[in-house]
Amino acid sequence: MPRTLDRLPPLAREQMDPAQQAAADELIAGPRKGVKGPFIPLLRSPELLARLQKVGEYLRFENSLPPRLSEFATLVVSRTWTQQFEWSVHVPLALKEGTSPETISALRAGCRPASMSPDEALVYDFTIELTQHHCVSDDTFGRCVARLGERALVDLVGTIGYFAWMSMILNVAHTPPVEVAGVEALPPLP
Repeated sequence: MPRTLDRLPPLAREQMDPAQQAAADELIAGPRKGVKGPFIPLLRSPELLARLQKVGEYLRFENSLPPRLSEFATLVVSRTWTQQFEWSVHVPLALKEGTSPETISALRAGCRPASMSPDEALVYDFTIELTQHHCVSDDTFGRCVARLGERALVDLVGTIGYFAWMSMILNVAHTPPVEVAGVEALPPLP
């Protein structure tokens, strides 16, 4: 099916109502420094945007998962949803945090990476089980709690859910990805 880009394109400030302007101003003043990606279509519901962006701010910048694992989980979710915007934004962040190019390449191809660290493998297994089966096994749950602790496990579930939500709005809106040098687009999953 052909894709029409920008079903919900950026709004000029003069097109925004006062609630949209306030939500945009809050994004611009925060760590994101602008209305980008999923927040472009979400601006149509400024109260939802305001609440979600606070959740996302916590999950992106303050959660209890090590940044490497948070970024890695985001890539796994992006691959699961074939979400180009999130993929293009988070590949450089994951590389900066230490995820290997080989691991990212395997994820991009839709394969279970052989080059993952033990913590990445745990996050991969947890994320794939949750996204594909809508639950996790007792074994995966136990390993995750033993390795990461209950707080990080809950933050991992939050990260997976948040980025699935962002992937859904981006996929519905057909928000185009940002062009990032060296980041290849995701091919369709087989």
